[in-house]
Amino acid sequence: MKSKQLLPLLFLLLLTLQLTAQENDSLSVEKPTVIASPEAPAALKKEQDYKPYNALAPAKAAFYSAILPGLGQIYNGRIWKVPLVYAGIGIPVYFYIDNDKQYDRYRTAYKQRLAGKEDEFAGRISDQGLRRAQELYQRNKEISILVAIGFYALNIIDANVDAHLQQFNVSEDLSLKPNYNLDKFTGKSNYGFSLNFKF
Repeated sequence: MKSKQLLPLLFLLLLTLQLTAQENDSLSVEKPTVIASPEAPAALKKEQDYKPYNALAPAKAAFYSAILPGLGQIYNGRIWKVPLVYAGIGIPVYFYIDNDKQYDRYRTAYKQRLAGKEDEFAGRISDQGLRRAQELYQRNKEISILVAIGFYALNIIDANVDAHLQQFNVSEDLSLKPNYNLDKFTGKSNYGFSLNFKF
């Protein structure tokens, strides 16, 4: 099916969904809104899905994560992210330690060979091979450090952004819906999106 034929079908589907939603809305009965006073029972108060605004919360979360990785996530109430933070920092640290051991092993063998002593790779790896192995493990160590530092910085940024987003009011009053409009004068159809803001 060509894309030109697919577009009207897609808009027809969206129009049907929009009209169905409007039909359901017109049949529904509006309930009176109850404004809860501070003395009203908790059941009448509308539950907030965001935290009240605290200008220092993002800075605190970032500071806590900088002091101890994962502490900012705990401060934000996102405890499930702590294992991800430690895996992101711990795995590169593990690879750094492993690459450092291998680097020392090839470095020692190369030094022994230059001194005229017997090394563990005698007869298997040439002098040039030992130098290349040292360069490889040195590069891997540097990459491991960079990845660990990157995850440490990402941990701080995540805590800061998450603290900001928890204070962001996401309301049902703001909506973006597909829209179909028939021009009464020309008989042409118009497709688009409608942005609704209720207050």
